[in-house]
Amino acid sequence: MPRQARKKSHSNIYHCMLRGVNKQDIFFEDKDYLEFQDIIRRTKKKFLYQVYSYVLMPNHIHLEIKDENHKLSQIIHSVGTSYANYFNKKYKRVGHLFENRFQSRNVENVYYILNLARYIHQNPLKAQISSMEEYKWSSYPEYFSKKNFNHVDSIVDTEKLLEIFSPENKDNREEFLQFNAKGFNFQESTELLEYEMKNKLTDEEVIYFIKKELGIDNIQEIQRYNKIHRNDVIQKIRKIKGITQQQIARVLGINVRTVQRAYKKKNVI
Repeated sequence: MPRQARKKSHSNIYHCMLRGVNKQDIFFEDKDYLEFQDIIRRTKKKFLYQVYSYVLMPNHIHLEIKDENHKLSQIIHSVGTSYANYFNKKYKRVGHLFENRFQSRNVENVYYILNLARYIHQNPLKAQISSMEEYKWSSYPEYFSKKNFNHVDSIVDTEKLLEIFSPENKDNREEFLQFNAKGFNFQESTELLEYEMKNKLTDEEVIYFIKKELGIDNIQEIQRYNKIHRNDVIQKIRKIKGITQQQIARVLGINVRTVQRAYKKKNVI
């Protein structure tokens, strides 16, 4: 089945993510992060796109970019291929470095643009790796440090996001930093979290979730539950981001039509 074309963003702004295959680490040392940053600089010159925010985490990457020339796929393909070639050569490996096709989501309004930047900047904090200020591999230092602000080697087009944040306020940079520093409820930010967890889960990961979160040690027992109880469990399992009806049926050992009927039950939470 052919892939569907990506829908173009009306704002030309996109949230893109690359993740290491099998969630493996894609950065092992500082030189790796620096190489990826250089690749962003080079591809920006080639494709003339803008970067509003980014973060390089050990096993995945978030990019908030504006692509007015409608070359998003070319941009991310060039970035991913360039880094994979560097990584494979350096660490003497072969094969894919990133999972499948890159993920992207349209960013259509100012609220999403600003909250996405904050979400991206707080990734190291969420992962309990570092504070935003001390994490070197994100766009936050370019907003935070006066030394890096609008520096010739900057990756981020800081003025673009600051103009959106507060177009008439000369102190918009400080206000933007205060906005980023505010507590961010990752559980309530369903739109962004749904994107992050969009990758498909393995059967083992689904089983682990059922056992840990639902307290069901014997998965096969679910087959023998009465209809109401079974539908209730299926409704809870369906909340897992990245799981399909077919996968639920396979893991539980029941017919996919049974799962589909449980999905339609409005009286079951």
